[in-house]
Amino acid sequence: MKDLDIAEVAQRSGVPASALRFYEEKGLIASVGRRGLRRLFDPGVLERLAMIALGRAAGFSLDEIALMFAPDGQPRIDRRMLLAKAEELDKTIRELCAMRDGLRHAAACAAPSHMECPTFRRILRAAASGAMGARRKKAPRPRNGEG
Repeated sequence: MKDLDIAEVAQRSGVPASALRFYEEKGLIASVGRRGLRRLFDPGVLERLAMIALGRAAGFSLDEIALMFAPDGQPRIDRRMLLAKAEELDKTIRELCAMRDGLRHAAACAAPSHMECPTFRRILRAAASGAMGARRKKAPRPRNGEG
């Protein structure tokens, strides 16, 4: 199969040309040359883009996805990283299920006011403590000899 120009890659993969240029800048993909002003890519870039899309859908950052490829471009996926992401997704699913259940309860609660509902008050306390929904950023770790 012949090399594909950037427009063909964008059309076949569904990834906008601007994202392709960004991925190339980040080192996730590499063009093999140019035809005029257009970048050319090996047809194998389509499979690589599919792996990037899968990684993004699973919640991996582009930097994490970059680690999933060996210097020769072949996939090199750390199974521990996959397991850690699966555990992170399990936690998110549990949090979302609790939020869904709380919303359903609040919508159907017979209490005269949500503020009189013990379940809703418990949900409010959890939200105030950061236990649901909003993700708090981790505080930076002190460097050696600090804090």
